[in-house]
Amino acid sequence: MNSIIKAITLAFILLSCTSFIPPRLTWVAIGDSITYLNDHPNETNNRITKGYMTMVTERLPHIAYINQGHNGWTAGGIADKFDKLNIVKADIYSVFLGTNDWWQGREPGNMKDYLSASGNATVSGSFRIIIDKLKHLNPNARFILITPMQRGDFVYLNNSHNNAWGSYRPNKNGHMLEAIVRVIDSIARYEKFALIDLYHKSGITMKNMVRFKLLKDSVTGALQKESWPAYRDKPWNPANEAYPYPPEAIWMTYDGLHPSDEGYKAITKMLVKVMKRY
Repeated sequence: MNSIIKAITLAFILLSCTSFIPPRLTWVAIGDSITYLNDHPNETNNRITKGYMTMVTERLPHIAYINQGHNGWTAGGIADKFDKLNIVKADIYSVFLGTNDWWQGREPGNMKDYLSASGNATVSGSFRIIIDKLKHLNPNARFILITPMQRGDFVYLNNSHNNAWGSYRPNKNGHMLEAIVRVIDSIARYEKFALIDLYHKSGITMKNMVRFKLLKDSVTGALQKESWPAYRDKPWNPANEAYPYPPEAIWMTYDGLHPSDEGYKAITKMLVKVMKRY
């Protein structure tokens, strides 16, 4: 009789313990280079050690991530090539796109484009294609939309001729980056998806994008460390000027656009707040 009681007690204890173990969840993170670099720190000259997916899953070890970040891609590119990307069924999908759409001059679109499934001509239409395909993979998945961050004057670490001005100016078609942020916000509200608003709420701003930008003095030719907003609209020439962001300039980004470890920590904090509920 005592052995039966002991067995029942042991079973109860084991059941009580295991009942507190969160279920194993799979997370597919769809994005551009900010997502891609999570698994490729060597491509940053090791200016980062790890990205937001690694940081999130370190905090939430019951979640395993799959990196679907693609360097330089837009929401339009993901929508167009979705069926070739081998995106799998998952418990959680995050979509972190839009900054490249802005720089390439794509039309943001609006909720009419989204609701009417108008196609891939606007960012809003692209998101509808992506979300429809993700819902087809798993209609019961949890969805997280992540807005673009604010961005400073980007200069690619491995090729200074690849550069772009920051989100304080409109793109070549006159759109501010915030227009795409508003589209993503509207979609998240309509779909009742979780929204990570990095643009407004991450604490990553023009002021702390980098500590300074190295610029040549127009009179003396000497290099000067210019912080925001002093460097705004000041000329910089990749043909005859040094790379403007040496390691000591790194703050929330390491190149004016891509997050540093500190930037990824800010993104991680916002994601963990949402994903710890899963």
